[in-house]
Amino acid sequence: MYRTRPLPRLSTGQALGRLRISVAGYSSVQARKPLFDKILIANRGEIACRVMRTAKKLGIKTVAVYSDADKGSMHVQMADEAYNIGPPPSSESYLDMSKILSAAKKSQAQAIHPGYGFLSENASFADAVTNAGLVFIGPPSQAIIDMGSKSASKNIMQKAKVPVVPGYHGDNQSVEHLKAEADKMGYPVLIKAIKGGGGKGMRIVDKAEDFELMLESSRREAIKHFADDKVLVEKYLVRPRHVEVQVFADTIGNAVYLFERDCSVQRRHQKVLEEAPAPGLSEEMRASLGAKAVAAAKAVGYVGAGTVEFILDTDENKFYFMEMNTRLQVEHPVTEMVTGTDLVEWQLEVGGGVVMLASAVLLTKADLQVAAGNRLPKLQNDLKLSGHAFEARIYAENPAKGFLPDTGPLLHLLPPSPSDAVRIETGVRQGDEVSVHYDPMISKLVVRGDDRTEALRVLRKALGEFEVVGPQTNIAFLQALASHPAFIAGDVETGFIKKHEAQIFPTPTPASPLILAQAALSMVHSETKAIASRTRISQDPYSPWSFVPGLRLNISSSRTLKFRDGDKDATVIVSHRVDGGYDLSVTDATGATTSYTDARVLPAEVDEETHVFVSSVGDRRVRSSVVRDGERVHVFFEGHKTTLKVPSPAYLLAAGGEAAGSGAVVSPMPCKISQVNIQPGQKVEKGQALIILEAMKMEHVIKSPQAGEIKKVNYKVGDLVAEGKQLLVFKE
Repeated sequence: MYRTRPLPRLSTGQALGRLRISVAGYSSVQARKPLFDKILIANRGEIACRVMRTAKKLGIKTVAVYSDADKGSMHVQMADEAYNIGPPPSSESYLDMSKILSAAKKSQAQAIHPGYGFLSENASFADAVTNAGLVFIGPPSQAIIDMGSKSASKNIMQKAKVPVVPGYHGDNQSVEHLKAEADKMGYPVLIKAIKGGGGKGMRIVDKAEDFELMLESSRREAIKHFADDKVLVEKYLVRPRHVEVQVFADTIGNAVYLFERDCSVQRRHQKVLEEAPAPGLSEEMRASLGAKAVAAAKAVGYVGAGTVEFILDTDENKFYFMEMNTRLQVEHPVTEMVTGTDLVEWQLEVGGGVVMLASAVLLTKADLQVAAGNRLPKLQNDLKLSGHAFEARIYAENPAKGFLPDTGPLLHLLPPSPSDAVRIETGVRQGDEVSVHYDPMISKLVVRGDDRTEALRVLRKALGEFEVVGPQTNIAFLQALASHPAFIAGDVETGFIKKHEAQIFPTPTPASPLILAQAALSMVHSETKAIASRTRISQDPYSPWSFVPGLRLNISSSRTLKFRDGDKDATVIVSHRVDGGYDLSVTDATGATTSYTDARVLPAEVDEETHVFVSSVGDRRVRSSVVRDGERVHVFFEGHKTTLKVPSPAYLLAAGGEAAGSGAVVSPMPCKISQVNIQPGQKVEKGQALIILEAMKMEHVIKSPQAGEIKKVNYKVGDLVAEGKQLLVFKE
């Protein structure tokens, strides 16, 4: 038994190294079991569910926290215990340290897992957790501080001989000095919030005259998200790749890299499609990246899971340190798929990076195990790459409109079936709502193959099986990406989407006659079932009209169903046959007509719950999913989704809608008004910033579509606005 003398707060490895404590019969290297009986996950959604799955596998009880908006959410129902921590805004719930620590105390949790986002890289939170007598499942707070500042981290990396991008990382934050440094580097340059992440507070400046405007925008976003408006300015590489290395370190001096991921395909500076390993790297480059990543981790006394991000200059085949994420990354599953590891299990076995060693505290064998943690499950020589993996992030957003986020209930959600090659990470179910308050990610689709070609084939097939109705999604966009010849060839860079946008955002093709036939048959089948249901409870349940729908005496019955396919009309004439089948005449959006004789619904194979619809059309058996959503019919067929509008009868159309004429600007998405730069009577120029919106934690600037005078401003700062509402009106 040992008593400690008073010591400052240290990383676990430093503290134990200084004390040189030994206990008979105890060895952290020999121990291979979880360190905790109960943990609290200070997060929500997909990552909370992901941590809970591994914790339950290890026999660890889990505690959830939730806001009012999440009271019925998946992560709450998965947990053994759950505590409400406040209103929907994250500042009043998931970012409130005192409420989270209070929940941990009430539940008697031993440790807190921060997930990613929210408080995961907040050094003050790590300290608060430790000061409360709990283990923070993350790195030492000083490592978070060192790596949380982009400028400080660059200085540390230079001392550790890790290459960094040329730039200015100093303390002089005057506009004049920053612009002078940018002018000296030459444009384009990149402005980054020093505490930024996820593309927030990041702006590319192509020419000198735009510098001050972009700097102001970067600072405003940085203050909102990180409470710090300091920035750095770096030379912007024109054709870079974003390659990051997964590292893991224990508390007794071991550190490894679990190879690299390529995250070059991004929109709004945010990753959307990742893969491991990075395509086209030599073994020498791979080993060098790994070695530098481990050097970076050791330079800050890192403990636990982290990611060292590099920017790879494709023209010169050199790489530079960009930043270190001191947490588990969103894309960690691709690394797990190619290394056969469970990084959350490693976190729960290796332990946290911070302990408090106070005076007059008796350390028992159990105390030492929690404090010191276990040795890494695998050392560098034990880690091998096997196969190739991709992760596609399924977002509620509209790629065709600048990836604007979308919200609303998930009316239909059917992911592909999980297998050894397909993994689904999600925190939502059918019926849940994508809220304006949080990130719009619906799911992560992770796939694996023996090589990149096979993994891509699995990815394309799985994307084609992923069905969502409700908010708009990026699934079709991801399918286009995964099918693009340049991506198939592995020719990726951070400008990939912009470079290939003409092919990635092709002109929509008209719905095929077969899809229109499925939509029409589904509608007729639903109406027939509804009529039969009403007849069964009517006063004349044996009426022949219900047994032979559409029956007419002496004439054949037919009806015309109209659809709106994009901006054109399509029609299907459905003629009822006496034998219960249908003859169809389909005129698609191109004006071409196709006829099908004796089309039939196969009721035994129709599943109302999953929306599976099966019919025979011509000589073909057709299986699809057909979902009716108000005036829209969504048909999932042969790996693609087609949405058709069913026009309402004229007598049902309401007057006085919110559509904007030439003299109005409408909200492009559900949002919160962050800033209003104009007022009634003010004259504005075309392209002038009018209103700044906030949605899904991102700022969106609404610019004037014309020169003119403002007649009316309908909302003020702080107002919540639905999609399609008039924000302001111009004078005629």
